[in-house]
Amino acid sequence: MRNAFLSFDQITSLSEFEAQAIALFTYQYYHNPVYRSYCDLIKKNPSDIKKSEDIPCLPIQFFKTHTVCCEIPIPKTYFSSSKTTGQIASKHYIRDIQLYIKSFVRTFSSFYGPVHNYAIIALLPSYLERNDSSLVFMAQHLIQMSNHPESDFYLNEWDKLHNTLHRLEQEEQPTLLLGVSFALLECVERFQWQLNNTIIMETGGMKGMRKEWIRSALHKKLQEGFGVSQIHSEYGMTELFSQAYAQEDGRFKTPPWMKVNTRSTEDPFEFLENNKTGALNIIDLANVDSCAFIATEDLGKTHSDGSFEVLGRFDYAEIRGCNLLAL
Repeated sequence: MRNAFLSFDQITSLSEFEAQAIALFTYQYYHNPVYRSYCDLIKKNPSDIKKSEDIPCLPIQFFKTHTVCCEIPIPKTYFSSSKTTGQIASKHYIRDIQLYIKSFVRTFSSFYGPVHNYAIIALLPSYLERNDSSLVFMAQHLIQMSNHPESDFYLNEWDKLHNTLHRLEQEEQPTLLLGVSFALLECVERFQWQLNNTIIMETGGMKGMRKEWIRSALHKKLQEGFGVSQIHSEYGMTELFSQAYAQEDGRFKTPPWMKVNTRSTEDPFEFLENNKTGALNIIDLANVDSCAFIATEDLGKTHSDGSFEVLGRFDYAEIRGCNLLAL
């Protein structure tokens, strides 16, 4: 039965999404002990599910305290979230890394075109300290796929980075500069740029290196510093296999196998209408072997075209690494 869900990237319509979401819920209800226990606790089972909005979303904190996995025995490979002293890291166990690769490559290509068109420069200093970061894995794979000699990670190599980007600009080479917020800020504080062929993409997160910025203020600072009209954003997290991208105005769009809804902050089982601020629930059908239905600690709102905004996070939520700035 699991094999029926491996072609999630072939979903092209809402009806296909709905059918696969309901079928995957049934599979994970019977094969994921942690998720089933949660569903039983709130008295939800497959007979109650008529549409994707009926599917219970597992609070994301369970990835910190339990092994959220359909596979027995538990896979040895996992991605882990970043954390500061005293925090507990989330773990996302991986049966088949090819599902993750398929998801992020297909998503990137659908938003930006073939990976090999780009030189990819990654500024992810805090993540490079770990060997279990899903973001580093994604960036490394995209760097390899780009097959450009200048594609690489840059770690405190500011003069080399400046010379490389200057050379790529002179060559009119399409380039992606992917970075955590504090590294991108250091970039514009060290140098003044005028980039015409480079996409600046922030992954969020000051990682405790700086005070958190309001997203709009951060983007304005980066726009001025890099000489670009838009700052792009990537929304992803350890517990997901899929990403959303915002190419302008902070509006994130998802691939066809990913859907975002908002729930009330007062009642976790109450869905909100579009344009109302609430907590974000995510369905990620690439999460075949863990849990595809996640109640995040991020605050935001959805729009009628399926896009969403990220506005902040619950006050009690731990600061997480790669998906969020306050607005």
